[in-house]
Amino acid sequence: MHAVNLSLVVNWPNKVMMLPSLKHLSLIQCSLSTTTPQLLSINANSSSQLSLLDLSGNYLNCSIFLWLFNSTTSLVDLHLGDNELQCSIPDAFGSLNSLKTLYLGGNKLVGGIPKSFWNLCSLGSLYLLHNNLSGNLSEFMSNASGCLVDSLQNFQISNNRFTGPLPESIGSLSNLQMLDVSKNSLAGLISDAHFSNLTKLKELYLGSNSLILSFSNDWVPPFQLDAINLSSCRLGPAFPKWLQTQRNYFMLDISNAEISDIIPAWFWDFSPRLSFLNMNNNELHGNLANLSSSRLHEFAIIDLSTNRLDGLIPHFDGLVNVSSLDLSNNRFSGPVSFLCKLNSPTLLESLNLSNNTLSGGLPDCWTYIPGLVVLNLANNNFSGNIPDSMGSLVSIQLLHLSNNGFIGKIPTSLQNCSQLIIIDLGANNFSGMVPPWIGDSLPNLVLLGLRSNQFVGSLPLNLCHLQYLQILDLSLNKIKGAIPECIYNLTAMYQKVIIASKFTYNASISYMDYASLVWKGKVTVFQSSLGLVKMIDLSNNKLHGVIPEGIINLTKLVALNLSRNNLSGFITPKISLLRNLEFLDLSRNQLYGEIPMSISILSFLSQLDLSANNLSGKIPTGTQIQSFDASAFSENPKLCGSPLPNECIEDPYPIYNNTQGHENQNDGFITKGFYIAASLGFIGGFWGVCITSLLNIRYIMKRLTSNARMMLQYVAEALCMLAS
Repeated sequence: MHAVNLSLVVNWPNKVMMLPSLKHLSLIQCSLSTTTPQLLSINANSSSQLSLLDLSGNYLNCSIFLWLFNSTTSLVDLHLGDNELQCSIPDAFGSLNSLKTLYLGGNKLVGGIPKSFWNLCSLGSLYLLHNNLSGNLSEFMSNASGCLVDSLQNFQISNNRFTGPLPESIGSLSNLQMLDVSKNSLAGLISDAHFSNLTKLKELYLGSNSLILSFSNDWVPPFQLDAINLSSCRLGPAFPKWLQTQRNYFMLDISNAEISDIIPAWFWDFSPRLSFLNMNNNELHGNLANLSSSRLHEFAIIDLSTNRLDGLIPHFDGLVNVSSLDLSNNRFSGPVSFLCKLNSPTLLESLNLSNNTLSGGLPDCWTYIPGLVVLNLANNNFSGNIPDSMGSLVSIQLLHLSNNGFIGKIPTSLQNCSQLIIIDLGANNFSGMVPPWIGDSLPNLVLLGLRSNQFVGSLPLNLCHLQYLQILDLSLNKIKGAIPECIYNLTAMYQKVIIASKFTYNASISYMDYASLVWKGKVTVFQSSLGLVKMIDLSNNKLHGVIPEGIINLTKLVALNLSRNNLSGFITPKISLLRNLEFLDLSRNQLYGEIPMSISILSFLSQLDLSANNLSGKIPTGTQIQSFDASAFSENPKLCGSPLPNECIEDPYPIYNNTQGHENQNDGFITKGFYIAASLGFIGGFWGVCITSLLNIRYIMKRLTSNARMMLQYVAEALCMLAS
């Protein structure tokens, strides 16, 4: 039984015991929980025929063990993975003499591995992965003298907290076929002696430890491996020669292994079964050999990124069978014409050639890669126009072409790429207007990056249709006109939304997407935190008019940069509604009026720049505001107060505001109508005084106190509010 909700079944263990002839019971993901130990002990020994029990994916705690050890001793296969077991592994497992397979992975088990396991003469597979087990493996292996030595075939303890070296006595497990100790905190030296007796070993996983593999140059392993994972172990500096003896592996991961060598010619004659090759984060250098299609299994994944490989990218005959190719962060140069030498469509779903010195124009043959989902050509020296055939990539979701020398307009054929989630064309020489069709034809966009190009014209209103947009970066262009009022329609910037389009490429591909954004004045690469960033950057353009009031509806906004434009008007007093703001830059515009007091409420604000405007009055006081450097307020001659050096001159006739009690940002009395009425009243009274004193203008001006000047500011604010 699988995925049937049995959460309402009362005392299910006793109901199982009422079936004494039951041999196989599988209740996977059935929402079962463990009842009290008193109930679990009822009817003990009444289900002695049970040989297979699979209770994986439920909510069982450690009291299940009491029922288990009292109900049967004939278990052959026991699966309790992905439950809520938070205790040490009981020694009583040593009494289950018939046990062949034990799976306890995906729990929170603590402590070490019980020594009683050595008495299990039938145990062939022991899976303890993904727990919180700890201790020194030498303590467990010191008792390697029982029947388990001959019976154990699969030993998996990955993703735990084991420490110390991998003991040489691991070699006494002569029938071992799979050894997985990856993702622990093991350290120390591994030599030929560890493997001298492991003639049946097929899968070896030592990755993500601090192990040093030191084998003699002429070492010939006694095994033929199918899967090899030695990532983050020290294999170098020489390329491991013993790999030449391995002819059958389908998976090889020697990433981050401190190898500083050329890739030997014999290596490319690997097994035709190869479907996963990862050698990233080393110092491999030299040219890359051609890969024949006969040497690669269908949907193969190849990752040679972050090395020092150079020269031209060769003609990949084997590219027709590759689903993911990552050659990023190397020194490859020249064109990418190899893409056009394919005789038939490929299986390629992810192509990453970023951070090289590739050059020339893009080939016009993208129709050969119809299933491409990820294309990253960023940070190269490409030039010319984007070819129209790129519009045939109807499955593409992530398109990175930033930091190249592309020119011309964005081709209209990209309208066909309706699955796009990220399009980053920043730091090129694209020109023309921002295409209005982006807002209608690319409805799933989360990131639109057109930074540092030559775009002109106004912002198309269609961009407001992008309900999933979280990052809008149009900075460093020549865009003019007003910021659209409809900007408040960017739904993902004020509420949580679920992206309609899902990544559809091969689940075995692990692609961490990223974006280079100007964050707090520096170009920053966001990866794992990219989904948390909600940002609008329209800086360094020719925008004019007021900042639209609707922008305060984007309450999830983390960064807002409107600097270096010609924007005018007041900073809205409702800016405090942007309570998630960490970065606010409105510098080098024509903004005037006072800085609203409400800005001091923005508790997450860590960078603020209001410099080079026409702001006036006293800088609001608040913990955040006074912590900023004075440069954040500089070049506003009429501003005063901390952190600026010029103090404010006290008003001889101040207006006393009642600051006691709770301040209410939405006071029902102080409304737009109140400001307008007060302003009109002031205007009438003021001009009445002027008319009666028309002959003594100088006398009137002397009586125009600071109270009147402040009321004039209210007039201006009221008129702006009325206009909005």
